[in-house]
Amino acid sequence: MNHTKILFLDLDDTLLNSRKEITPKNAAAIETALKNGHRIVINSGRPLMAITAQIDALNLNKKGCYAIAYNGGVIYDSFAKQVICQRTLSIPDVQHIFAEAEKYGLYCQTYSSTHLITNQDAPELHAYISRFHLPYLIDPHCPGNLTEEPVKALVIGDESREKSLAYRAHMEEWSKGRISIFYSNQLYLEHVATGVSKGAAIEWLCGHLNIPLECTIAAGDAENDIPMLTTAHIGAAVANAAESVKSVADYVTEHDCNHDAVAEIIEKFIL
Repeated sequence: MNHTKILFLDLDDTLLNSRKEITPKNAAAIETALKNGHRIVINSGRPLMAITAQIDALNLNKKGCYAIAYNGGVIYDSFAKQVICQRTLSIPDVQHIFAEAEKYGLYCQTYSSTHLITNQDAPELHAYISRFHLPYLIDPHCPGNLTEEPVKALVIGDESREKSLAYRAHMEEWSKGRISIFYSNQLYLEHVATGVSKGAAIEWLCGHLNIPLECTIAAGDAENDIPMLTTAHIGAAVANAAESVKSVADYVTEHDCNHDAVAEIIEKFIL
């Protein structure tokens, strides 16, 4: 019988508190889980280059640690420091996303393996960079001269979502069978290859590691976490999660991301 459990954790507003820090109690609980032979997986919408910095900062680069980036587009062995699975968008599809977003007055960006790439020096870019601290390139010809297929494109709207919801409805027919489009928070409209999700990545990694889905636990707070929570054997929503996330969860924590929600999950379902 396989007693190894594997915990999939969203980063922002789940493992990390509202100040983008890990609480001492969360860190200690993760350390104890790893010492007992369990696996810890960061499962985030962030680009891989932003996650690798967090992996090192959080000391999650040990044996038994993995990371899922771009909402499931990339799966990474944090100990071996290598990508073990990747799904990309075609360059023509990324060009179409940029062009249609522009028609709706929306800012768009994509990613290479080393940089965030966009075609305009916009406030949305600088707000994103201040949050995630990524190297970036502003190229007026982007995405026309991309040299590698990106894993993700991101359209950024405003708090009202008026323009981004109109854009999303406009893209619905075109995107069927080729692009998955969903919100990861109030502002960020994610675009990844069809079939890519945090949930599909759980299935792939568990198959790769020969760990049954019955041994999986996942924790998150936002719309893009729903496939992760519904795929895992136990899907936990943190107390600060969106109501749509709580409605599909098997468990809602008593504590929020600022008060050791992940430690609560580890103590209840793993230790």
